[in-house]
Amino acid sequence: QVQLVESGGGLVQPGGSLRLSCAASGSIFGSYTVGWYRQAPGKQREWVAAITSGGSTNYADFLKGRFSISRANDKNTVYLQMHSLKPEDTAVYYCSAGRVFGSWNYWGQGTQVTVSS
Repeated sequence: QVQLVESGGGLVQPGGSLRLSCAASGSIFGSYTVGWYRQAPGKQREWVAAITSGGSTNYADFLKGRFSISRANDKNTVYLQMHSLKPEDTAVYYCSAGRVFGSWNYWGQGTQVTVSS
C-alpha cells in the first residue's frame, strides 16, 4: 500500500514559481511511475507530467517547458517545479503512482495552486 501526500501549493502572482512535493509512504515507491495531474474548477482533470522509476520524464505539450518533474527516491518524494505561472495554471494538483503510466494505483488528496495578482 502506498499513500501519497501533496504539499507546496498556495497563492502566487503571475510569473512566479512554486515547487510541489508528492511524499509517499512505502518502500516500493521507488519502483513506481509517478504522475502529476491538475483539475481546474469546472474542467476535467488533465495530465501535466510524469516520471518513471528510472527518471525518464514526459510533459504535456501545453506546458512549453515551464514545469519540471524530478524525484528523490531516498526521500520517497517527487517534485513538480513550476515557473512562469499563469492564471490558467490555477487548479488542484494531484500526484498519482503506478507500475505503468496511465494505470494509476494510488492518488493523493491534492494541493491547491492559485495564480492571481
